[in-house]
Amino acid sequence: MTEPFISLSGVRKNFGSKHVLNGLNLAVEKGRSLVVIGGSGTGKSVMLKCVLGILQPDAGEITVGGQSAIGLRGGARDEYLRRFGMLFQGSALFDSLSVWENVAFGLIQGRGMARAQAREVAIEKLGLVGLSADVGALFPAELSGGMQKRVALARAIAADPEIIFFDEPTTGLDPIMADVINNLIVDCVQRLGATTISITHDMASARKIGDDIAMIYKGEIIWQGPAKMVDRSGSAYVDQFIYGRAEGPIKMDVLKG
Repeated sequence: MTEPFISLSGVRKNFGSKHVLNGLNLAVEKGRSLVVIGGSGTGKSVMLKCVLGILQPDAGEITVGGQSAIGLRGGARDEYLRRFGMLFQGSALFDSLSVWENVAFGLIQGRGMARAQAREVAIEKLGLVGLSADVGALFPAELSGGMQKRVALARAIAADPEIIFFDEPTTGLDPIMADVINNLIVDCVQRLGATTISITHDMASARKIGDDIAMIYKGEIIWQGPAKMVDRSGSAYVDQFIYGRAEGPIKMDVLKG
């Protein structure tokens, strides 16, 4: 078996008495696109934050390219984070910055690139996601939700990262625009040869962008395999989730009046 490029082993994270990650194990091979599915509050975002070092796990090991990702500080942490691009849920654009400044933000602030050069890169990346140069002068409030998501994708790939995280990339979009974004993600990832982890509730998105799919439930990965096998997982939990059934082993907390 190929040595995983991103590996989480026995990762635990608690917030007081709330156990969010319960010995989570996950492996992603270099150049592969992994989609992690699961309900709200199952630990998906906390898992990504632990890999990025935003949160420190209480136990376990996280490695990226053979390097431990836990406890990095100073220049080592900065160098580590330069390997990543991120598309945030809700796009998370800066309202006070123009579109091109949003795309170039990490280049200027994180890498010290001159504004003129960063603007050229931003316009190039906007072109890759199907937006013309004149869009660069607009502000996020002037864009539709789908255009904002394209800008967020352009920002995620601005520095040609080797690893990209996608946090609910199609949330809030209509099915047609969601498919457009999915296609752009696949195209951009293949062009970069990046290793990616996406978290989503959207099974159409998961099937389109994922080489592999994993399901997280109560802070643990309960199934992982090729995307084409998700319909034959053999897991009642996976089946209930991917087909959106109210009845099954996953019990939702519903207050009854």
